[in-house]
Amino acid sequence: MPMADDQDKGQKLPPEEPQSPLSGKPLQQSPLSCLQYVILIFLVIMTLQYCSNGQLGSAREALAYSDFKKAVGEGKVASVVFAGDRITGTYKTQTGEHSAEQRERRQREPHHFTTILPSVQDPDLLPLLEKQGVEIQAESPQGGYLQRLLILLLPWILIIGLLIWLGRRMQERMSGAAPGSPFGFARSPAKRFERSKSLVSFDDVAGLSNAKKDLQEIAGYLKDPEHYRKLGAKIPKGILLMGPPGTGKTLMAKALAGESEAPFFSISGSEFIEMFVGVGASRVRDMFAEAKKEAPAIIFIDEIDSVGRARGTGLGGGHDEREQTLNQILGEMDGFDPQEAVVVVAATNRPDVLDAALLRPGRFDRKITLDLPDKIAREEILQIHSREVPLQGEVDLEHLAALTAGFAGADLENLINEAALLAGRENKTAVDMDCLLRARDKVVLGGEREMVMGEEDRRTVAYHEAGHALVATLLPNADPLEKATIIPRGHSLGATEQIPAEEHHNMRTSYLQDRIGVMLGGRLAERVVFNEVSTGAESDLKQATRLARHMVTHWGMSEKLGPVAFRRGEEHIFLGREMAQQKDFSEHTSEIIDDEIIALVSGIERKVEQLLRGHRQQLDALAEALMKRETLDGEEIHKIIARA
Repeated sequence: MPMADDQDKGQKLPPEEPQSPLSGKPLQQSPLSCLQYVILIFLVIMTLQYCSNGQLGSAREALAYSDFKKAVGEGKVASVVFAGDRITGTYKTQTGEHSAEQRERRQREPHHFTTILPSVQDPDLLPLLEKQGVEIQAESPQGGYLQRLLILLLPWILIIGLLIWLGRRMQERMSGAAPGSPFGFARSPAKRFERSKSLVSFDDVAGLSNAKKDLQEIAGYLKDPEHYRKLGAKIPKGILLMGPPGTGKTLMAKALAGESEAPFFSISGSEFIEMFVGVGASRVRDMFAEAKKEAPAIIFIDEIDSVGRARGTGLGGGHDEREQTLNQILGEMDGFDPQEAVVVVAATNRPDVLDAALLRPGRFDRKITLDLPDKIAREEILQIHSREVPLQGEVDLEHLAALTAGFAGADLENLINEAALLAGRENKTAVDMDCLLRARDKVVLGGEREMVMGEEDRRTVAYHEAGHALVATLLPNADPLEKATIIPRGHSLGATEQIPAEEHHNMRTSYLQDRIGVMLGGRLAERVVFNEVSTGAESDLKQATRLARHMVTHWGMSEKLGPVAFRRGEEHIFLGREMAQQKDFSEHTSEIIDDEIIALVSGIERKVEQLLRGHRQQLDALAEALMKRETLDGEEIHKIIARA
């Protein structure tokens, strides 16, 4: 043993090899890079070409053209080579000098020369060269053989070098190189968030109490999974957030990231798809692999309908790139180990187009619907979004919440921002109620337009809006009147606005009929006053016809057809858009439906026209007031009607 120690001490240990920071394995000393190879080959070829022209090994004298002709005339030139405007040549070797000093001096003198032809042609040069017996040669001005060969080979050398470089970059990418490399498209682009980086919590989400309860339960499980495991509870593998746009689906996911202490991976569904086949599935595998390494973890997929649509509905067959990505998501979600607490949270406003396999228990176990906020929730949302906005003391957010029925959370945030911009435009130090109300009108009705209208057009618009307002006041089941204006906003020349006193979850026949009556009031007022109608009622007629069709075909409010629903295609769950045009009823039934719609609207029209003719004085008074003041609120309208 001591002998071995002595031998070890006497031997020289090899130096340690540098190790890779990613894998920990010794780095192999790579040869020269492809770029260095290309430069080296280029220099070698240029050197050979330089040598072939006689640039090395012998000196070359630069002569003036006049000296060149003088040397030719004296018989000192042996040969010349013409290459474009350049002449190169050699001197004759002189004989008869036998002394060592003369030979040494001759070796020091240049044997080759070069000169440049003048731009003006010299017709005496060739005869002079022939007279002196000078050997004459000519070459192409592009250069010699090696130079032409270089021109042919250089593009191929560059292409081959580029391919080798790209291949090496791909190998580096596959071995775990940085995500920013050119071949990083196969890696998951999911963004990883820590709890300290998310400043949003459930306290920042107003309303949506049911959704918050479900997500707080997930956050509690991820914080203390053993407590739930002792009770035999299993964490849901997937949670689907669905609701209309702007209701806070992404905000709820941000709040979950802020409340949970688990790693949070966020990605949009469209980020999976690329032009390369198989990239989406590869990104899904990579994302789930990263989440499993850090389990318990949360994966949030926003707009999952971009990759989760029902399979087999595309024009390109059932095995396209999007369906491969969906198949990989299905496999990853269904193949979880129960001990690997990885929760997938997805958001969409199109749950009706998702694949059935994605919605079954075991994948998305829990489905949470986010509805439009009610009046109390809207007030809470306004308070949250106005925390950083200086408000004057008289601002009444409760009244503003009542005026924003049907607003989503994103709409309310936009309203507060528009009010702040209006206050800044007017150099105010705080946002007052007037700014908030004008911002609300801008969001609902559109911005005011500066538009020059003739007196006849203003009178027509005034009677049109006065008809809406008067009918809304006289019909017993109509929503309360908020305001009427003839100021052009958005795409309309005027507007009459009603605000429901309370949220409507069920609508009766009488209420719907009065809504149609208010829609027809503007057109009928024009007929009563001018004995003709204008084109300004186009939007009113569309809304009235659509509502009447729903009453007849969807809600069974036709005595002739009875309690039967006739659907012309399936409607979108939230947006109300028709997704198909196929009918599930006969042509005869279709004719009856059309007749019933026309009869319903025509009956309401006759009733409203009689009402307006019986209150012609109030109609004239409202129109005159609108012509003078342009905008009237609900209280002023009621006073004018009462006085008339």
